[in-house]
Amino acid sequence: MADPSTYRPAPGTIPDAPGVYRFRDEHHRVIYVGKAKSLRSRLSSYFADLSGLHPRTRQMVTTAASVEWTVVSTEVEALQLEYNWIKEFDPRFNVRYRDDKSYPVLAVTLNEEYPRLHVYRGPRRRGVRYFGPYAHAWAIRETLDLLTRVFPARVCSAGVFKRHGQIGRPCLLGYINKCSAPCVGYVTAQEHRAIVEDFCDFLSGRTDKMIRRLEQEMEAAAAELEFERAARLRDNLGALRRALEKQAVVLGDGTDADVIAFAGDELQTAVQVFHVRGGRVRGQRGWVIERVEQVDLVGQFLTQFYGEQAALAGAADDATQPVPREVLVPELPEDAQALTEWLSGLRGARVALRVPQRGDKRALAETVARNAQEAFAQHKLRRAGDLTARAAALREIHEHLGLDSAPLRIECIDVSHVQGNDVVASLVVFEDGLPRKSDYRRFAIRDAAGGGRSDDVASIAEVVRRRFIRAQRDTESGLDPATGRPRKFAYPPNLLVVDGGPAQVAAAAQVLGELGVTDVAIAGLAKRLEEVWLPGEADPVILPRTSEGLYLLQRVRDEAHRFAISYHRQKRSTRMTSSALDDVAGLGQTRRTALLKHFGSVRRIRQASVHELTEVPGVGPSTARAVLAALGGTGLGGTEQPDPDEKTMQSNGATS
Repeated sequence: MADPSTYRPAPGTIPDAPGVYRFRDEHHRVIYVGKAKSLRSRLSSYFADLSGLHPRTRQMVTTAASVEWTVVSTEVEALQLEYNWIKEFDPRFNVRYRDDKSYPVLAVTLNEEYPRLHVYRGPRRRGVRYFGPYAHAWAIRETLDLLTRVFPARVCSAGVFKRHGQIGRPCLLGYINKCSAPCVGYVTAQEHRAIVEDFCDFLSGRTDKMIRRLEQEMEAAAAELEFERAARLRDNLGALRRALEKQAVVLGDGTDADVIAFAGDELQTAVQVFHVRGGRVRGQRGWVIERVEQVDLVGQFLTQFYGEQAALAGAADDATQPVPREVLVPELPEDAQALTEWLSGLRGARVALRVPQRGDKRALAETVARNAQEAFAQHKLRRAGDLTARAAALREIHEHLGLDSAPLRIECIDVSHVQGNDVVASLVVFEDGLPRKSDYRRFAIRDAAGGGRSDDVASIAEVVRRRFIRAQRDTESGLDPATGRPRKFAYPPNLLVVDGGPAQVAAAAQVLGELGVTDVAIAGLAKRLEEVWLPGEADPVILPRTSEGLYLLQRVRDEAHRFAISYHRQKRSTRMTSSALDDVAGLGQTRRTALLKHFGSVRRIRQASVHELTEVPGVGPSTARAVLAALGGTGLGGTEQPDPDEKTMQSNGATS
């Protein structure tokens, strides 16, 4: 635990001006970013009596080893710089408003010739329009099921669309008139796009005009005695009205607003956002976050949330505005004027940031607040003691293994192979008891490929050597010029866990001794009895079965095992798929990969003609003939023949 007084800036050196500050740890990694109207006043508060600080703030200042700041001219600049730094450095002590899960949205792929409607989770892409988010995927599917009666647009995947185009028959949705079947030419690309654009207009809020148009068409059909068409239009109107009923009218004046509420305690807070467009609730989102400080939670949320919304809108090439006309909050943030200017800049028009006082907006704000309170209560019930359990786990590992400090960063190594073939290893990283997947690494074991020892002990030793040689090299080379931050391998773990017993632990300890690494503790977790082995100890450490520390070590070990197994399966699959081409003279890995990518399988390569093979870049006539000779192909194309390699793979599938 560091003493904040060792890096406290000298009195009078901190400017009394607005700016953004960064705390860094002993490895020069940014662990917290903040902004302030007065840097002098804000930074001085961190170096007060530790007992008076918020628990998370106290942990942050005792983890840090230095602090630096940047002075800006306005509070708007401070907001933008703080957001950019949080996004760039991902500081561990900053609140990050990431969803507990990826909320589903309704995506419309306008960048395709025949746009598709589908449920989507993930990063935004250009040329795709998104509606939502929705709280549940079934809510999107219900909406789609209702609206495809009126807007019979394509909902199938590319593979299904192509297959039905080849066989010349539409799918079931095409037969029941819930798809216009562009795959078989029932409508042209232009007609199908017009259907999709009407669908987008409806979800964008232009509903009254569309309903009036359908009513007029229904009345005209009835007047012309086209009763079947009038009945279909009547059913379509009913479907549209049922879809509208699912989006309750909450603001009768057609307001576009985001209504935000908070509920929680000094350690955690639940946030709820209702997205109201055209007076209707179009989406709802929620987070539960751990607080670091007690200051300006509203301002922190608005900065990060709308910064991310603007980035997503830019990445998706979406026509929707990242910020609505109004943002309704429970209380105004400290820098309300600067935030309003910043939000207006993101929108490109004036944004109102205010607290609702009366009427429908006040009632809606109270409803959102009740949702936040309920979400916080459910979170406490569902994950009671989660933060406490992680702290207890780290404390138990610290005490039972006799470490110098709690292992805030744990790395684990596992090896995977089948009878010495395709030997691979994984390295996973946990920080504060949670996985840090961006730092995961996987290794192809070199000794196994070169004919040396391929047992687990030698493999563990090789991975430890490669990991810490890389750490020493990255530490000596300084900051990464591309990111301006220390390289990821420059961060050593507090505890290195290996999957195995005394032999594996001794091999890892020997390598660290050879490299002169003395500040990393080593432990091995044996699967049979879940014993923890330490270097040089004749007997294992037995943690209680109900121990949170043992549970965390098991989680780390199981995650390393999962990551290693997935890499091993990938390597084995690649080797088995391309094995039939390995003996072809003059055919290297690059051209083998190109052939498999072009034709899809060895069987199709065997059926191809010499001319078809030469269409693959890098494959000439002589190489094509050599490939066909090795595979037993005729070079004339023709009917499919069974692939002996595939038969072998299928027959061995149960044992591999």
